[in-house]
Amino acid sequence: MSDTSVTVPLSERLRQFVNDSRFEHNARLPPERDLCVRLKVTRGELRKALSELEADGLVWRHVGRGTFIGSRPVLNLHDVGYLEKLARPMKVIEARLAIEPELARLAAIHGAKVDFDEIRNCSRKCENARDWRSYEAWDNNFHLAIAKATHNKLLIHLFETLNVVRRSIVWGQLRSTNLPPRTHASFAQHEAIIGAISARDASGADALMREHLVSVRDRVIPGLSG
Repeated sequence: MSDTSVTVPLSERLRQFVNDSRFEHNARLPPERDLCVRLKVTRGELRKALSELEADGLVWRHVGRGTFIGSRPVLNLHDVGYLEKLARPMKVIEARLAIEPELARLAAIHGAKVDFDEIRNCSRKCENARDWRSYEAWDNNFHLAIAKATHNKLLIHLFETLNVVRRSIVWGQLRSTNLPPRTHASFAQHEAIIGAISARDASGADALMREHLVSVRDRVIPGLSG
């Protein structure tokens, strides 16, 4: 069933299909049998490719229900839909500014080396992303890794709830390029945040995260800064 004349790896063809189709966050992909026909592959080959995309946070799978866009939500889909309807970009940024600088501060205080290594790994994955969707997935993981470094389960849960809404907004952004430019401001900002957290500079981590989020706000919601 496989088309051996196709030289592009199946995971890349599937990634391109997801990007070109412009699915909404948490939208369900077509059934596997339809994707197999579309991509001219076997069910086993498709599932292997889906596993690669799932590892990158581009899709998540629910046995018996199908494959969905984005990373696995911490809430059920009904609650996700409810929160998305309430969300506005500026409100999400305000919530992030209220929570994430403090998470960075606590990560600097309570984080362990293994936490810092994971934060740094996510930052590298952002820089090496092959498209915006992959960048967004690893940016999501970067901020989640900082939250987890606090070792405060309640704060992690609150962050994950906020992040569900954030992903739904970011996923729909229109981009003028196929992948982040090497000069993308977030790269240097991420590195500065990592430096402060790993140096256990709590106040510096707080300030740098705040500066990063203000920068994101000014790019995503121009005209609302100041």
